[in-house]
Amino acid sequence: MRFQWITTTATRCITKEMIASAASALYVSPVASYGTRIGLGPKAKPLHLSQKTPKLFKGFNGLKAAALVSCESDTSFLGNGRNATVWVWESFKPKLGRPNLRTKSQLKPQASSFKVAVLGAAGGVGQPLALLIKMSPLVSAVHLYDIANVKGIAADLNHCNTPARVLDFTGESELASSLKGVDVVVIPAGIPQKPGMTCDDLFNVNANIVRSLMEAVADNAPDAFIHIISNPVNSTVPVAAEVLKQKGVYDPRRLFGVTTLDVVRASTFVAQKKNLKLIDVSVPVIGGHAGITILPLLSKTRPSVTFTDGEVEELTVRIQNAGMELVEGKAGAGSATLSMAYAAARFVESSLRALDGDGDVYECSFVQSDLTELPFFASRVKLSRKGVEAMIPSDLQGLTDYEAKALEALKPELKACIEKGVSFVHKQTAAAASG
Repeated sequence: MRFQWITTTATRCITKEMIASAASALYVSPVASYGTRIGLGPKAKPLHLSQKTPKLFKGFNGLKAAALVSCESDTSFLGNGRNATVWVWESFKPKLGRPNLRTKSQLKPQASSFKVAVLGAAGGVGQPLALLIKMSPLVSAVHLYDIANVKGIAADLNHCNTPARVLDFTGESELASSLKGVDVVVIPAGIPQKPGMTCDDLFNVNANIVRSLMEAVADNAPDAFIHIISNPVNSTVPVAAEVLKQKGVYDPRRLFGVTTLDVVRASTFVAQKKNLKLIDVSVPVIGGHAGITILPLLSKTRPSVTFTDGEVEELTVRIQNAGMELVEGKAGAGSATLSMAYAAARFVESSLRALDGDGDVYECSFVQSDLTELPFFASRVKLSRKGVEAMIPSDLQGLTDYEAKALEALKPELKACIEKGVSFVHKQTAAAASG
């Protein structure tokens, strides 16, 4: 059979016959960005035709499933990678001169075996995040946990015709059950930053929440990838690490502070400033996840672009203060919720691709690191089935004078934030022992 290649923004792998007969049956991975090349990995390669089913899942469009033809690219629907899949459905088979062999079993949706738990699922980030995770073809189950109001959210999501099943867990008595058998744990639990609230105010509340949840994670899902969203990430990730150490299950490769929103913002703001196609732009962001600890490496923007000194200063400050931009814009009614959920879902998708064996997954994350003298540091890392496979030290080489000075300036503040998290857990442990 000869194939004629048809080029569009998003695909280059569908024949004329398929286009004519399967237009209504064509399924694109949920939330797909046309031609998505977001992320920091190599530039996307042309899509290619495959008659092999990607392992662990078959196509699903909410009504029927098939494993006939797929077009695989180097981009996922929320980041760079190779598992974004366009499925051409069983319905075009008759047009190709093949018998229509659809059976009842072929109409059953089939998904991957990965399970994701969202702790804090009823919140402003948790709800949209749960929706985006449910839309991933790599997910078979989403476990939603919160102290209240989860049952209705799960029921609502289960009305969406994507394969993943959503289960609800309410209250401390069901926390352990929510974590059984999961591959990824995402923690957006806690309160958002409000106008006038200092990092100390935020830390005092959220550190206790993260510590409590991490004790349950250590007991029930010690081998899972753990994504910390609860702010301040610069301190809550060390809190999580200390809890895992005390429980004897700490694997630094599997603990991540989610800083993807900084990368998303940096790429967006640069594309707007320079009038570039957003799908082409990626900007590595290093350091931490608050204020001046956020350092976008504009000199390493892809594609290469020139900035004036004024533009570097303006963009860096905006990226660093983007969170407060939303807090003020929402007049105290919230902070980053939708954009945070999007960024967190992208990092979940990248983790799932790595767990699925994709060998070309790169993301920025706040992790235990040896790139600097600090014990934790946000930088670009390569992910694998085991978690962090490698740091990318080249990202810290060849910095501009502005970036080099900013890197040194952020270290004292980031160091203090890390030490605060470590100290918090030790004080809590000592108090519990003496009490």
